[in-house]
Amino acid sequence: MRQIYNPYLPMGVYIPDGEPHLFDGRVYIYGSHDATGAKVYCPGDYNVWSAPAEDLTDWRDEGTSYLRRQDPTNAGNRMQLWAPDVTKGPDGRYYLYYCFPFYPEIGVAVSGSPAGPFEFHGHVRWSDGRTLKEFMPFDPAVLTDEDGRVYLYYGFCPAEEKEMILPEFTEETIAQMPEEMRDMAKIFREVHLGENSMVAELEPDMLTLKYTPKPLIPGGHHTRGTGFEGHGFFEASSIRKIRGKYYFVYSSHKSHELCYAVSDRPDGGFSYGGTIISNGDIGYRGQTRPTYTLSNNHGGILEVNGDFYIFYHRATAGSEFSRQGCAEKITIRPDGGIDQVEMTSCGLNPGPLKTEGLYPAAICCHMTCPETMDHINYEDPVNLRITRIVEERNELFLTDIMDGTVLGYKYFEYAEPDSLLLELRGDFRGEVLVSADAEGAQVLGRIPLRVSADTWCLTEGKLAALTGRAALFLRFSGEGRLQLRTFGFHHRQ
Repeated sequence: MRQIYNPYLPMGVYIPDGEPHLFDGRVYIYGSHDATGAKVYCPGDYNVWSAPAEDLTDWRDEGTSYLRRQDPTNAGNRMQLWAPDVTKGPDGRYYLYYCFPFYPEIGVAVSGSPAGPFEFHGHVRWSDGRTLKEFMPFDPAVLTDEDGRVYLYYGFCPAEEKEMILPEFTEETIAQMPEEMRDMAKIFREVHLGENSMVAELEPDMLTLKYTPKPLIPGGHHTRGTGFEGHGFFEASSIRKIRGKYYFVYSSHKSHELCYAVSDRPDGGFSYGGTIISNGDIGYRGQTRPTYTLSNNHGGILEVNGDFYIFYHRATAGSEFSRQGCAEKITIRPDGGIDQVEMTSCGLNPGPLKTEGLYPAAICCHMTCPETMDHINYEDPVNLRITRIVEERNELFLTDIMDGTVLGYKYFEYAEPDSLLLELRGDFRGEVLVSADAEGAQVLGRIPLRVSADTWCLTEGKLAALTGRAALFLRFSGEGRLQLRTFGFHHRQ
């Protein structure tokens, strides 16, 4: 079986907000569609990817599934398609739920195939035919329960417990934004203060509300005394039924973490469970500083062949607008709890990666430098001062590697590789400390760096003998700037 690593889709593919679903023996990923160098979230149409349930290393592009201009509200093609979800309805067809940037409506499309293409079906509405605009229709999630009843979840609530820095949208600041962001900013200014996540049951037509949506879990100042303190609802609703219980996954007001709540019923009674993953590993084993550029987060749980995974996304290019999907294996304990997991490079791979051949440098799961921020700053959503992953001519590599940059790759099954290869370019004088642990205590080698080249060149350094499962960390010290395209291992003949 082939190997796979994070991000699990091809390097030049940006599908964040990934909702994984198992339909007819295949896993389908429904997400939004970012792009390298984008100035807004999700400028692309929806694109579905799938893999056979028995082999999550074998992903296939199913093509464009829904065009943003197919919705009559967006016939002018001005708004972007944001985070979607899909369910198989009681009638056996597949229903796609989506939203536009802070636009008060949830769209629905339908297809006879989980891969699409989907056709516009309508907008979620009240029983009198009015479109649902209340309670901030945003980031829809949908569940068809075993009894055929269908539940819709949604909401947006960055009030009170804000840890990220949200911009103040004044007329002056909006005028200074790129044209494609102005409409979104104007809408956000009017509707950004939400209250809670919301839930409602739908009629069999998959559009009509059976009752007025009601609060599901608290956000903002509503968390006090609820057990959700410090992890109140922000956005990114996702719902699964597992072992008879309902798991609601969401992004908390910290934005970089995906948390979960559990209940015995689909429309209420949820209790806070904990954090599943942070895309900066905040909270993992007491970690307080980010080990990766923080960004917003969105994803869902997949159960396949008795194993469970959390799908999430990370920032690329130091940008909120170029996000890539990642996944990690999780364990659901007998008591129903889920322990927080760390970001890794091996992700969906059946085990650690082999210390053989070359790997893309962009599979790093730890990436820090002296300029790495400890929060998400939405006033500066594209940070060009940090070590980051960039794309150029359909190729991803790391840039602005500097004195103090640390890159980490987890995990490898070491088989006594003789040396480490680094494919570099730039202008740098110094060294890289190679270690098998984040603290740099288990030193594997030191590689002197004397690089002055605008084309890629290989540098090789000896490694201490090591066998078994361990990480690979690269700590750079010196003067100048470097770019890293690949790294790899060499074995004695």
